Amino acid sequence: MAQPPPDVSEDDCLPEYRHLFCPDLLRDKVAFITGGGSGIGFRIAEIFMRHGCHTVIASRSFPRVSMAARKLAAATGQRCLPLSMDVRDPPAIVAAVDQALKEFGKIDILINCAAGNFLCPASSLSFNAFKTVMDIDTLGTFNVSHVIYKKFFRDHGGVIVNITATLGTRGQVLQVHAGSAKAAVDAMTRHLAVEWGPQNIRVNSLAPGPISGTEGIRRLGGPHTSKILASPLQRLGNKTEIAHSVLYLASPLASYVTGALLVVDGGAWLTFPNDLKLLADFASFSAKL
Repeated sequence: MAQPPPDVSEDDCLPEYRHLFCPDLLRDKVAFITGGGSGIGFRIAEIFMRHGCHTVIASRSFPRVSMAARKLAAATGQRCLPLSMDVRDPPAIVAAVDQALKEFGKIDILINCAAGNFLCPASSLSFNAFKTVMDIDTLGTFNVSHVIYKKFFRDHGGVIVNITATLGTRGQVLQVHAGSAKAAVDAMTRHLAVEWGPQNIRVNSLAPGPISGTEGIRRLGGPHTSKILASPLQRLGNKTEIAHSVLYLASPLASYVTGALLVVDGGAWLTFPNDLKLLADFASFSAKL
């Protein structure tokens, strides 16, 4: 069985890196990455930069992306522009994209990685809590894609990769908000691939499984860890594995791939059981965002 590539659990760059793809695969490309200051987004930025790409990493927390940008630039020698931006705020997105274009003159790749999630039964989910996840995940993905399309992709082409999930594939307890939001993004991926393909824009989704060293596994994975280890590959994935898969979709290697959903979860979605007993553990829980 193939061994996973090395990774670190913190939001730090890899101490060493062995290229599995051509080192200049993304030479002089520019990637705009939402949620790029931490977790999977941070590692995507690092792996892209280790393949010659410059990056823009955007998050609501400017201190977080500023620190991340310093780490990324020092480790890779590529340029990284940190920007404070809320994906729910179209004027803020316009300002951020304008700043990115002023800095680099172009955007070749968009990675929609910003997301929100928590565990909650549907019966305890407040209206605002459901709306908040939909606003960040679904509307946020559309907002950023739409702005970058209008500002650059429409006339120059480009690549979009939306980071989604397999939650909506069959229905998952405690995840109606995130599953609905990500399923909508997967549908959006297909619609945009059809409409924007003639302008040389490829749009794909990538659905990670349970990934070590992420906020998601820390907040959501606790009671499920033993079940994850019973999945076909019998282990958690890591952030480098996800970043390599995103690198493939964003690169010329996937030049004829659009409108697709790539599941990168070690087969977990095929075997992961629903645990209805968990509903009882959350009987008195209420999400009041």
